[in-house]
Amino acid sequence: MYVAVKGGERAIDNAHAWLAEERRGDVAVPELSVAQIREQLALAVNRVMAEGSLYDPDLAALAIKQARGDLIEAIFLIRAYRTTLPRFGGSNPIETEDMTCDRRVSATFKDAPGGQILGPTFDYTHRLIDFKLAADGDVGTAPASTPSPIATPHIMSFLDREDLIQKEPAGADIPDDLTRTPLELPANRALRLQSLARGDEGFLLGLAYSTQRGYARNHAFVAELRIGAVAVEMDIPELGFAIEVGEITVTECETVNQFQGSKSQPPQFTRGYGLVFGMTERKAISMALVDRALRWKELGEDNVGAPAQDEEFVLYHSDNIQATGFLEHIKLPHYVDFQSELELIRKLRSEAQENINREVSE
Repeated sequence: MYVAVKGGERAIDNAHAWLAEERRGDVAVPELSVAQIREQLALAVNRVMAEGSLYDPDLAALAIKQARGDLIEAIFLIRAYRTTLPRFGGSNPIETEDMTCDRRVSATFKDAPGGQILGPTFDYTHRLIDFKLAADGDVGTAPASTPSPIATPHIMSFLDREDLIQKEPAGADIPDDLTRTPLELPANRALRLQSLARGDEGFLLGLAYSTQRGYARNHAFVAELRIGAVAVEMDIPELGFAIEVGEITVTECETVNQFQGSKSQPPQFTRGYGLVFGMTERKAISMALVDRALRWKELGEDNVGAPAQDEEFVLYHSDNIQATGFLEHIKLPHYVDFQSELELIRKLRSEAQENINREVSE
């Protein structure tokens, strides 16, 4: 046993060394810097921050470099590092209405107050490979527009004035923190939104798409999608007021969904909501659609058996780190377990053959 363990240790050490060599690649090619990853692979960095529950572009870029571009592995690294950080307190809710918008669009109102800001988007590109990017040097870009410096009101506020959107019930002043306490079902909406914000983008995209194809009552319009910088403030007890401790970029999506009303409520719209670190609009829209699907019970709707309506299925399977750990553990040694099953199969086959032979002889 001692020899086997030592041999395993040497094999693991060699695997680590080989991994480092593969990560570096051809040494004749200049090594990527963390700054290059942060600035030129920003959308990958944003996803790692969002699903890692830690806003730090430099750290996310470093994790991507260490993980050789495997974003789930990078998210794992970020979450592991996050557990070592001290917690000084909680920030105040961010005011997204005061966001300095890089992008702000509405699919429901063409002439939205504050204007439509297309910003940096793939929406209108032709999805053709640009071979200029393979050439050395800067290919040149159009001058960027200046982000909106003024407050832009939420589109939902205009529906609210006419009482056309459902009133949202007040939540707890200090919601439960999913990163500090285990998820328990049934979960309140604050916990569900936290879980969706850290959930795997691809998984949520698939669930959101399923709701659009009819696997839930979810005919949605994007009332507003906005991306930009918001201030983060924190109350300082010694000072007696809040101070700004930093600024983060977030993506916020609010969807408008049809609702027929009930005995106590007139026909009105309801909303789905998504808020994610960084420029992560596909994730934010998916989150809003799934959020709305999970609200069927509180809105008095029927559960049509759609996957996106199943709270346990959605919340317990959206976390890619938990899923990765459970999935990848099956490639680790299971010699004893398999040998016991192998012996069982051999025994059953032997008994079955004996029965066949007995029947033939009779």
